[in-house]
Amino acid sequence: MVPLSRVQFEHDIEQGLLEVLRSGHIAQGPAVARFEDMVAAIAGTRHCIAVSNGTVALIAAMQALGIGPGDEVITSPFTFVATLNAILTVGATARFADIDADDFLLRADAVEALVNQRTRAIMAVHLYGQTADMGALGDLAKRQNLLVIEDAAQALGATHAGRPAGSFGAGCFSFYATKNVTTGEGGAITTDDDSFADSLRVLRNQGMRSRYDYATVGSNLRMTDLQAAIGIPQLARIDEINGRRRANAAALDAVVGGVAGLQPPTVRPGNEHVFHQYTVRVLPQSSRQRDDVARQLHERGIETGVYYPRPVFDYHCFRDHPGVAADHCPVAAAIATQVLSLPVHHHLSATELDRLVGAIAGMTL
Repeated sequence: MVPLSRVQFEHDIEQGLLEVLRSGHIAQGPAVARFEDMVAAIAGTRHCIAVSNGTVALIAAMQALGIGPGDEVITSPFTFVATLNAILTVGATARFADIDADDFLLRADAVEALVNQRTRAIMAVHLYGQTADMGALGDLAKRQNLLVIEDAAQALGATHAGRPAGSFGAGCFSFYATKNVTTGEGGAITTDDDSFADSLRVLRNQGMRSRYDYATVGSNLRMTDLQAAIGIPQLARIDEINGRRRANAAALDAVVGGVAGLQPPTVRPGNEHVFHQYTVRVLPQSSRQRDDVARQLHERGIETGVYYPRPVFDYHCFRDHPGVAADHCPVAAAIATQVLSLPVHHHLSATELDRLVGAIAGMTL
């Protein structure tokens, strides 16, 4: 099978990890500090606070911003469950604005329709490797005096109008195993706000400014030097990694666009996509449904994935949850039945890419 994702480490990653092991300093230390400097440089921010995973990044950002019970956070219904779980964890209420049918990103007009006196923040989801419309969402946030949180878990290195993901608000990243840059598990928050950054550093370290100097209620949200050592060489190659993904996406575009009934990913004008996923739509006018296309590709040796099979709130555990407002999102509901992700990762070999392109070209819809 041509795999949808592949975890593969180069020799310099193994060497860096060995150096940390031999140093005896495996908890948060100098490697984490270097990792933070590199992520901040990519995001174009003054600060980066590394944490244990991407969900923790979202939770910590909201806690440091004072978001909690009685507050509403407007986000996308078409996202991984971590987005929703984080909002519920801090005790806020999740509201859902519908998405654009072409790029699957949060629509500013749909967000604005939900704003009320309880709304505290917009949590924009940068989906599949491209940013939401941060120009329109940022303008809306300013007009309505709302906080901006970026769920940038899939978008390290992506830009909007030349400005990097993670620089528009509280940027929350994930370094899970399948991300463009991985530390196995890991996360980070980026910001230009000195006070916010200080609060996050205290919060992640059991509420301590220094040993036994407790400033607030906190928790252990720290990243280890072992995780950082895995990520540092990849961060140094981020342009190469994302460039390979864009090249693979371009090769896929050339063939997907020629298959009637399939729509290649739409890149929003002004965006630079980093293709965490390459997600096509199986259009309603196609003679086959999405699952039929997936089976056809599987028979040709191509692994595919569905991200995501239904709106995030449309599960039993959320349907009667007091913190979930299941807003009407017909576009997201329809898109969830049509999307299919194809391999685009930077570890694809030339032979695998040829097989993938050939399998798509030979499809009948």
